Amino acid sequence: MTIRKRKYIVLAISLLGVIFGFYKGVTQPRLFDAYGDIEIRSGSSDQYRVTGGLGAAGSSSRLPTEVAILKSDTLLLQVARDLDLPNNQDFLGMQQRPPHVNIDDPNIRQGTLNHMQGIITVSNVPRTDLIRIDCSTFNAKLSADIVNKLRDEYIKRSFDSRVLSTQRASGWLSNQLDNLKHQVESSQNSVIDLQRRLGVLSLDPTHNQLSSSLDELTTAAGAAQIARILAESRYRVLTGMDRNALDQTVANANNAAASSISTLRAQRETAAASYAKLTAPLGLGPNHPDAQALRAQIVDLDRAIKQEQDRVIAQAHGTFIDAQVNEQQTREALETEKDEVYKLRDDLVQYTLLQREFESNRTLYEGLMEKLQTASVQAGLDATEIDTVDEAVPPAQPTLKSRSSILMIDTIVALVIGIIVAFILENLDTSLHSVAEIEAVSGLHSLALIPRARRTGIDTSNLSVIQRNLTTLSSPKSQFTEAFRALRTSLLLSTAGKLPKVMLLTSATPSEGKTTVSTNLACVFAQRDVRVLLIDADLRRPTVHHRLGLNGKIGLTSVLTGSHTLEQAVQRVPEIPTLDILVSGPVPPFPTEMLSSDTMAELIEKCRGIYTHILIDSPPLLSVTDGIILARDADAVVLIVRHGKSNKHTIRRARDLLLRAGIHITGIALNAIDLNSPEYYGYYGYSGYSGYGYGSAGVDAAGWESQSGNPTGKGQK
Repeated sequence: MTIRKRKYIVLAISLLGVIFGFYKGVTQPRLFDAYGDIEIRSGSSDQYRVTGGLGAAGSSSRLPTEVAILKSDTLLLQVARDLDLPNNQDFLGMQQRPPHVNIDDPNIRQGTLNHMQGIITVSNVPRTDLIRIDCSTFNAKLSADIVNKLRDEYIKRSFDSRVLSTQRASGWLSNQLDNLKHQVESSQNSVIDLQRRLGVLSLDPTHNQLSSSLDELTTAAGAAQIARILAESRYRVLTGMDRNALDQTVANANNAAASSISTLRAQRETAAASYAKLTAPLGLGPNHPDAQALRAQIVDLDRAIKQEQDRVIAQAHGTFIDAQVNEQQTREALETEKDEVYKLRDDLVQYTLLQREFESNRTLYEGLMEKLQTASVQAGLDATEIDTVDEAVPPAQPTLKSRSSILMIDTIVALVIGIIVAFILENLDTSLHSVAEIEAVSGLHSLALIPRARRTGIDTSNLSVIQRNLTTLSSPKSQFTEAFRALRTSLLLSTAGKLPKVMLLTSATPSEGKTTVSTNLACVFAQRDVRVLLIDADLRRPTVHHRLGLNGKIGLTSVLTGSHTLEQAVQRVPEIPTLDILVSGPVPPFPTEMLSSDTMAELIEKCRGIYTHILIDSPPLLSVTDGIILARDADAVVLIVRHGKSNKHTIRRARDLLLRAGIHITGIALNAIDLNSPEYYGYYGYSGYSGYGYGSAGVDAAGWESQSGNPTGKGQK
């Protein structure tokens, strides 16, 4: 669709591409192309390496670097200097010999390098170790000389760079060896001094007397701590338990104290049993000398048992104190031994560091010494060999591109550019040119296409103002009038079940023809012999009274303010008896508040009961909100779009404003279209006097007039 719409731009750019391709093919320069091949491979001594050399894979990986070196500014500048290219007319492509210039001039040097980079091509031959150097100039011999000279300079640079690299490496290694030699000697002296200070010839950091003593003391400290814990536990248990249960605890210990307490307990129990027998009711009684002797023995045994229990507790406490002292002394000895071990560890760490430093410096010194000795040999092994495979020779014929291929490529490029330009222009173009575009952008249906009103040859001097301004009244058989009949039909069929009474006509921006559409549509509706009211609700820039030649002093604002009634404010048109006009009246200070008032809603409801159809001409939606307020009370809302004026953004914005307000849009009416345009040609290609097909002469006289008895239009053809 876009390419078809912008086909002339695409064809024009494609034609320019064809012309340019033909011109370029005819005027292409006669260049002589010379080339030479060189082989890049590793050194011939590669077989003497201990570790594998680069081989073919290593050589291939170096080819991009060698290609970049061949195209470097240094080599190209040296070639230009040796061949004096800035003063060569064949190199510059000039008919006359140029004035002598100096290549050391910055501008001449940069221009020469740019020109050389344009005529010299260096590339790798695929799947080989060959590099091809290609040069194109206006002279065959010059092309070959440039290729051969560039090859020679590259070979010379390869050998020079290898020699310089070897010299730099040898000098750097010699300086490093001197420094390392001093470092090795210093490290060795430090190690010897530390050994002398420690009094040993060598130290083993993992096996020594201090470590063994530390292990023994650590074990002894652990055993002392366990003994102290056991003694303390036994002491705490004995002091905290009942004396009567102490016997069993001591008995579990299985020692002499347990045996003594058990013997005393047995003696007391025997004496207590004898005393109980004597003091029984049938015995001798408590005052008997034997009973008193037994009681005294029991008291002595209790005292002896208590003393033995106190002695057991005191013995446990003494054992606890001894274990505690032993633990403390053992730990003090352990800490002293640890301090000695820590001091020895610091000395061992220092010794280890010095020993490592000495070994590292010695290893590095020996390695660098070996590198220095083998540097010259290694340079020969790493040398890259460059062999000339094909030497450049002057070509016999110039190299010319096929004119057909040049023409085809330029044509295809121009065609692609033309298509890109067409899509860019299409994206930048926000105007609307057809009904399909408007419907696609707005998402609304098209109700009618209203053509641009044309002046006819009819004498209008005898016509009234309303007849001159209403084409539907002065030219009832014109395409213009037929378009409004189509719009009327679309509106009458837009609502199911009933005819729309209140119809609002609005637009996105000013000057899109709302008043023209409103007045002519009201005239067409009135031709159905039904009562029609046209309300000019544009209270900011009213034009209906000017268009129809009516008095604008009394109108809608007069009714809303209560100064006049509807019957007093309505004006009638003599030419159309069934059409009443309610002009805007005096311009109020606050139009929006007046149109959104309850009085306005009551006025519309009152008109519904009087008139069959009410048409409201409202202000633009994007300028003020009056149209959205009035649309809430309308049965049908028509968005007027002027051909060639409205754009995609304004239509989308107007549609979104109405939809966000919850208003159903009936459709759009495309106004002021050019029927001679290819998009609309034949849309209204018929008329009542054409003599072909449908005619419009009797539509209002017969077809619409018969609807007075059948408002819905059912049964009509």
